Amino acid sequence: MDDNKQQIIHYFIEEAQEHLETVEQGLLDLAEVIADAERVNEMFRAAHSIKGGAAMLGFEGIQSIAHHLEDCFKILRDQPVPVDQKLETLFLQGYDALKALVEELATSPTLSLRPEIVESVLTGSAANFVALKEYLEEMLNTNTHTHDTLNKEAPLVAATVGGGTAVMAPPVVAPPVNVVAVVTTALQQMLVLFKQGDNPANRQQLVAIARSLATLRADATNWQALVTVTGSAIANPSNTYNAVAPLVIRELKQAGDLLAADRDRDITISASLQQATTTAAPVAPVAPAPATQITIPVDARGAAQAILQSFNRQQVTELVVLLHRVISNSKQN
Repeated sequence: MDDNKQQIIHYFIEEAQEHLETVEQGLLDLAEVIADAERVNEMFRAAHSIKGGAAMLGFEGIQSIAHHLEDCFKILRDQPVPVDQKLETLFLQGYDALKALVEELATSPTLSLRPEIVESVLTGSAANFVALKEYLEEMLNTNTHTHDTLNKEAPLVAATVGGGTAVMAPPVVAPPVNVVAVVTTALQQMLVLFKQGDNPANRQQLVAIARSLATLRADATNWQALVTVTGSAIANPSNTYNAVAPLVIRELKQAGDLLAADRDRDITISASLQQATTTAAPVAPVAPAPATQITIPVDARGAAQAILQSFNRQQVTELVVLLHRVISNSKQN
């Protein structure tokens, strides 16, 4: 495993542990948290972020369990339900399964998940998540309600046209963009390119991917600024991939989560990323010019002529003095 991916996995572990703490605090006080829409949303975003990071790095077991929790938190967020001991227990058991896999990764010397551990945790948690979702549906009567809602036809719109009344279909509304999914896909593509090694074409593709993320939210000022700075940092040839890859992945991941939560105001650009846009390449030392060499004939007259042609009067004088000293020293020895 290359250094880039190791650093990114370490960051993912650190971030996942922080998100797990958010989830745990919310579940331990679920009866009160359920009345606070923002706190419920925090748990949803925490599970969502873990799922996105795991998907980007290929940790399918963590992704699967985080996805189950995310779905259940979405129900609580959209349709608050009465909280009892059974609901708390089912949620905490799901949380424990997710925490077990994150801790397995954090303590792994190879930064990987053992297949037998993943299979054991997934198998053990499967029945719990089925029971959790069924219990939520039972309390909300969502089986019938959801079916009716999804199959209900959109109402037609009456409009006056030319003095008469025409029945028109309702306008088609584009589905909202899944910001986290788009950012996660972009980061996966960037990871692949970072692993391929540095070359001009590769770096250009990375810059293009980073800057394409600006289209997610044209009105998000801080997000736009971050994407621009990220592209400049990648484009700077002074930045090695080992240095810039973890920095770019971390900042785009964090900012993407904030953008998805409609918190553009909280997106900031770190000093490290800002500095990476202007760091100059180290100046290579200038090699000394090679010494000029001349050919001196063996005979004395020819040697004298070669010296007079190659050196000026001052240099010849210095050479005569040096020769005199060498001869004097050799006589003394």
